Amino acid sequence: VTSKWNSSPLIKPLIKARKKVHALGPEEFCLLHAADFRHRLHTEILPALWQGRMVLADRFLFTGLARDAARGLDLDWLLHVYSPLVWPDVVFYFSVSPDTSTRRVVSTRTPKFYEAGQDVTGLDDPFASYTKFISRVIREYEALALIFRFITIDAEQSIQEQHLHIRDLFQQMERRSW
Repeated sequence: VTSKWNSSPLIKPLIKARKKVHALGPEEFCLLHAADFRHRLHTEILPALWQGRMVLADRFLFTGLARDAARGLDLDWLLHVYSPLVWPDVVFYFSVSPDTSTRRVVSTRTPKFYEAGQDVTGLDDPFASYTKFISRVIREYEALALIFRFITIDAEQSIQEQHLHIRDLFQQMERRSW
């Protein structure tokens, strides 16, 4: 079973509408994404785990924690917003430098307003804003990786090298029943 960030059919339309008109402050941005996560957790993730299925989440609550902390929200408050916390068996953190992240994103498209952090940087240029904001986000991810003991993958490597590394790590992991 796969679950993607910001994909709850119940919450996603509201988030999309609010983002479209740039009407989200950091707290509302956080609360809506937390509601999206909670809905997916209860309707997709936990039922699948209880059925003995494996769930792969394209980002988990840590995405919200890192991005919202980068927007200036307090980590303790954020942990309460996402409570009760459900921890995954394993978290792979794909670590890249801010320069690499910026280069990859801007090579194919213009970063979106909230993705670029324009709501908090005050910069009109989405490229300059992304560069500034992604540095904050990566700093928060690095802190979370230490606190929650993520398995860090060097995402500066080729996709093939990353894939092989993850397969090796995954095959070595112990499974726990739900």
